[in-house]
Amino acid sequence: MKSSFVKASIVSLAVPALVLLVAAGCGGDKAAGPNIPTGRTPLPGAAELPARTGDFATLCKKSTEKQFTAPETVIDPTRDYVATIATEKGDIRVQLNPQAAPVTVNSLVFLACSGFYDGVTFHRVLPGFVAQGGDPTGTGSGGPGYTIPDEFSDIPFSEGTLAMAKTSAPNSGGSQFFICYELSPESAAALNGNYTVFGKVTGGMDVVDKLTPRDPQTNPTTPGDKILGITIREY
Repeated sequence: MKSSFVKASIVSLAVPALVLLVAAGCGGDKAAGPNIPTGRTPLPGAAELPARTGDFATLCKKSTEKQFTAPETVIDPTRDYVATIATEKGDIRVQLNPQAAPVTVNSLVFLACSGFYDGVTFHRVLPGFVAQGGDPTGTGSGGPGYTIPDEFSDIPFSEGTLAMAKTSAPNSGGSQFFICYELSPESAAALNGNYTVFGKVTGGMDVVDKLTPRDPQTNPTTPGDKILGITIREY
């Protein structure tokens, strides 16, 4: 299912679903805590997430499956989560926001833990707009086999925003996500309130800036930069 969203200046672009990620990891060393403090109260627009039935170290596990009917609940929305995305160009550190989008954060963490993103590329990189990944097919049409509800909030889009890609249909997000570059006011306005914001880059925007520009609609044979692995930390 191909995703789309509006690119600044009045022009509507058909955008392959957004995502970026890869090989997942979980648990781990006692790294420094999150750079951005988060609250504990769900924000308006957050969907209800079923309670998890075990601890994170146990639930965050690899899988041989690449398609799922639904994500297992692996996070606790009252905790903090940081994703470190290792790419061919370096590491990107992202503070996830389960208070704003618990279902979306849980889905990304579940897929990262399972290994769904292993070897996935940044298939759509438009400098000045977004870097998009998370599609195992690299075309913008792939997904995890399920969709998740929209969790729109009033968090504004800006450089480093992590958001979920979707089609023009409601509740059509899956595995694809995007990271914003520095946006024009028109681009930010087009995105605000229309896509689920679920994180913020806190380190490695220089790596995002180095990603190879690519549009699968115009140069489908140009290889995108690979995600080497994603490590999830719970705090």
